Amino acid sequence: MKPRPVIRTLVWLRRLVQGTCLVLFLFLLYRTEFRGTFGAGANEPVRLPYPVEAFLQADPFVAVMTFLSTHTIYRGLAWSIAILALTLVFGRVFCGWICPFGTLHHVTAWIRPKSKGLQRVKANLTKGWQRLKYYLLVVFLAAAVTGSAIGGIFDPICVMVRAVGLTVMPAVNYVADRALGRIDASNVRTLQQAADGVHGALQEVLLPYRQYNFHEGWLIAVLFVAIVLMNRVIPRFWCRALCPLGALLGWLSRFALFGMEKDHSKCTDCNLCLVHCQGADSPQGGVKWRQDECHVCFNCEAACPEKVIEFRFFPSRKSQLDSAELDRRKVLATAAAGAALLPVTRVADSLDVNYHDRLIRPPGAVEERSFLERCIRCAECMKVCPTNALHPALFEGGIEALWTPILIPRIGYCEPSCVLCGQVCPTGAIQKIDERQKLGIGQPPIRLGTAFYDQGRCLPWAMDIPCIVCEEFCPTSPKAIWVEPVDRTNREGQRVHLQRPRVDPDLCIGCGACEKVCPVQDRPAVYVTTVGETRSKTNVILLENTSYTSAE
Repeated sequence: MKPRPVIRTLVWLRRLVQGTCLVLFLFLLYRTEFRGTFGAGANEPVRLPYPVEAFLQADPFVAVMTFLSTHTIYRGLAWSIAILALTLVFGRVFCGWICPFGTLHHVTAWIRPKSKGLQRVKANLTKGWQRLKYYLLVVFLAAAVTGSAIGGIFDPICVMVRAVGLTVMPAVNYVADRALGRIDASNVRTLQQAADGVHGALQEVLLPYRQYNFHEGWLIAVLFVAIVLMNRVIPRFWCRALCPLGALLGWLSRFALFGMEKDHSKCTDCNLCLVHCQGADSPQGGVKWRQDECHVCFNCEAACPEKVIEFRFFPSRKSQLDSAELDRRKVLATAAAGAALLPVTRVADSLDVNYHDRLIRPPGAVEERSFLERCIRCAECMKVCPTNALHPALFEGGIEALWTPILIPRIGYCEPSCVLCGQVCPTGAIQKIDERQKLGIGQPPIRLGTAFYDQGRCLPWAMDIPCIVCEEFCPTSPKAIWVEPVDRTNREGQRVHLQRPRVDPDLCIGCGACEKVCPVQDRPAVYVTTVGETRSKTNVILLENTSYTSAE
């Protein structure tokens, strides 16, 4: 028997939607960058032309997690309600039709699969370890209840943005630049013209505008490659075993109006349904079906020659398992482990003063406690930063702050008129400030920290060598860095006129431009720390009302 024509159509429609969503996701990620210049036309606000955070805002796991940690729903995340409604009607269609990370796993598992025939059948049988994602979901939701959005490390959309945006795209850009550079250096005019044309075309449709490199990006790349390569062993391994978003949608899909109905008496045990199954949801006859694992790919019904399987609205529930069959004691244990994540991974009981002096957050970031409740480690802010100043933290803020954004001034400084990081943040960890707020027009400017001098390394201070690079690049008006004229006599007896730099802490905004351009290599003579940041009322250089008494 041939499958229903509508099923064949739905299979091809699903493939089309999957490809479209993946291309759309990559396009929005590619457009998560500013390709202009700051300064010219400063009266015009700089904004991205596309809603580049759209996939993150439609992520129900992000919405539920941040709601539990902050007790509020950030306005952009309201789009996730549509995905929840879709799940309650059709089941886990997001996983099988929309999720770009799921599509990536689908494609990599399909291209030259390691397991074929009987091995493929065994690989697609429902396994007990598929329950692992539900326990991970419990851990992350319990952690969210206690005030941490650390579950973003495992969110599939965040993983995809973080890995592709911070490692794959920079790597592709680097290789293309080097290859085209070699061709350009060939001194063959025809080849040089072709290389220039190819490079321009690639930057228009594929490559980043600038070459970016990210702090500890290699770790993100290694984990991403390992996850993708697991599809060679277990098809859609991430979706079946580790995805907390899939677990959330799987739990909701038990109430879906649309699902599978099986006529076990017609089954001839050909196992074609298992060969093509994407979710390992037990589509074969003679066993109960796992709707919470089904990705609604329709492959099983399309492959079934006996019409054992039929998807329909309001199907009979006789051959369906009602739950993921979680062990109650394990659920309680994982919930306790999730609740313990906060006190175990947080570096201090109080976050009023940052644990690490270089844990410099982006402009507009909320105070640290609220920041860790909201930040989902999606890396959108890092991808959009035009100066490559924002990077994923390693352990600067403890394990809880892993892969949250920090500013590393030696790599890139914070452009004073740029507010793009707040524009792309999907959860409000970085507020959507405007240029007037950041620059302090009619109000105090936003400060990321304060610059300090190591006079033992500063050329005018330590070696009587003239240098005012930091003062020249200081962007504030009036300048936060000012120079003190002084005449010195060097060891040869010659008079040297110097201008020794100093910092006015009332004017410094901690942008890091001085540290970025300091000509002293390895460790710069001027550096920025978090002290004096706007978002904290206690992380200040000197507390008000502090009194000092001398010992008698």
